Amino acid sequence: MAKEVVTPQDEMLASAQTQGENFFEKNSKMVVVAIVVIFVLAAAIFGYKKVIVEPRNVKAQEMLYEAQYQFESQNADFALALNGDENTPGFAQVVEQYGNTPAGNLARMYAAACSLRLGEFDQAQSFINSFKEVKGVPGAIINAMAAGIKGDIAVEKGDNAGAAKLFEQAAKVSENDFTTPMYLRKAALAYSAMGDAAKAEALLKTVSEQYPASYDAREATKLVD
Repeated sequence: MAKEVVTPQDEMLASAQTQGENFFEKNSKMVVVAIVVIFVLAAAIFGYKKVIVEPRNVKAQEMLYEAQYQFESQNADFALALNGDENTPGFAQVVEQYGNTPAGNLARMYAAACSLRLGEFDQAQSFINSFKEVKGVPGAIINAMAAGIKGDIAVEKGDNAGAAKLFEQAAKVSENDFTTPMYLRKAALAYSAMGDAAKAEALLKTVSEQYPASYDAREATKLVD
């Protein structure tokens, strides 16, 4: 069997993917805060406080935080965070038992991220496909991350064309200085990996010119120069 050739473009795309995963891991607390804010505001507006304090959702949130601890720890145990054990609940358990709650929905995205890191790409796809978009401005960042995970899965499956489109979609879901340049750069690397140098360069210039203070702008500048 011929040895698979790994091109520089493939290596850069893999590096960018890892950085995206690390961004999600390091900022997962922000994700949880955002989702809580969304539903608290919804409760205040529509008078559905019972939905927020309802026992099932409270229990789901408690389980989510325990699994999140394993996900965020310095030596993250993605298998434990996903599947749990006799002492620690996992994201998959939260989805199974409380999937119809806001916390259960968020657990789907975490479960997809864990599955991705564990190399279980079909399982990651199943989790992220069942994730329901969150309404509201803070929720847009969460939705962008979900779209980005779909792009990462496409990369792992060798579908660079599909990944490029998904990363571009993720960049548009929420216009901000963090996820937008990250996903635009990842889209550029996906286009580069499939041989579309012109499209890749255009996106990299967008990152460096419109998001000059971002980490991705510095990396984009290196690739364009």
